[in-house]
Amino acid sequence: MRRREFIGGLSGAAIALPLAVRAQPSERIRRIGVLMNLASDDREGQSRFALFRRSLQDIGWVDGQNVKIDARWGAGNVDQYRKYAAELVALEPDIVVTATTPAVLALRQATRNVPIVFVGVIDPVGSGLVASLSRPGGNVTGFLLFEYALAAKWLDVLKEIAPGLTRVAVLRDPVISSGIGQFAAIQAVGLIGIDLAAIDVRDAAEIDRAVAEFSRGGPNDGLIVTASQFSSNHPEAIVAVAATHKLPAVYPFSFFVRAGGLISYGPDLATQYGVAAGYVDRILKGEKPAELPVQVPTKYDLIINLKTAKALGIDLPPSLLARADGVIE
Repeated sequence: MRRREFIGGLSGAAIALPLAVRAQPSERIRRIGVLMNLASDDREGQSRFALFRRSLQDIGWVDGQNVKIDARWGAGNVDQYRKYAAELVALEPDIVVTATTPAVLALRQATRNVPIVFVGVIDPVGSGLVASLSRPGGNVTGFLLFEYALAAKWLDVLKEIAPGLTRVAVLRDPVISSGIGQFAAIQAVGLIGIDLAAIDVRDAAEIDRAVAEFSRGGPNDGLIVTASQFSSNHPEAIVAVAATHKLPAVYPFSFFVRAGGLISYGPDLATQYGVAAGYVDRILKGEKPAELPVQVPTKYDLIINLKTAKALGIDLPPSLLARADGVIE
C-alpha cells in the first residue's frame, strides 16, 4: 500500500549517524530523564519507551554503559507530571525527554537550564514552549505532533464513511489550548448540513452519558475523538462508548483502531520516540536545543479496522480502502 514520508527536514544525523561519528564511551556516564505521558503498565507506552532505548543504542548510547536512563510514568495526570518533573530534575540529568504539552510545562517549571526534547506536542508556539518552530530559543525543542489543520480532515474522513451524516459529537479537552484548537479547526470546515456538538473529556462514565444523550441511534450520527491526555490513556473505554452507541468514529492515532476503533488518521506517535533519540544524541554532543528546529510531520497514516466496519454495518468506499496505509482484519 502507498506510504508517505513522516518526518521532513531531518538531517541524516538526527536519525542515524555513521559509525565513525557515533557516540563513544566516555568516563562520565551521561544521564537521561524520560517523563512518559502514559501509565507504566500501558502496552503502548512500554512499546514507545523500548523504541526510544533501541534508537539510542543504535547510535551508540547504551543504557547501563555510557548512559543511565531514569523513567517516570505520568499517566496523563498533571499533578504526577509536576511531581515526577521535580524528581527527574533533582537527579541532575543531562537531558530530559517527554511527551505532551502538560508534561513539558511541568518540566519547564522545574528547570530552565536542563535541555528538554519533546514529542507529541500540538502547538508548542501557542503554548509558550518555544519562540518559533525554526528557532526555539530556550531549553526546549522537539517534534510537533500535528498541525491543527489535520483535525479538519477527520470530519472529511467521517463524511466519506457515512455520506448521510448530519450530526457529529466531538470529544475534546476544553481546558488546554490544543483541545480548543482542534475543535475550532473542525468547526472551520463548515460542512453544510452537519451539526457539531462538543463533549468534554474527563472520565469514561461522563463521556458515556454525554454520548448517550447525543446519539439518536440513527445512521446520521458520528463521532470524532480529538487528541487529549484522557483519550490517549483510555482508548479502550472510548472505543467501547462508540461501539455501544453504534457510532462511526474517527480517531487521531492508530492505537485506537488496534483497540477496536473504526478508523484513524494521524501521525505515528511511536516513530517520534525513535527520531527523538537523534536530537538527544546531538544535544549530548554539544548542540543547543535553542538552535535545533522543532520538526513538523509530513506523513499521516490512514488505518482502518474492517472487523469494526462490519459490526457497524458500514460498507467502506473502495477509494478510502485504496488510500489506507494499514488495514486490520
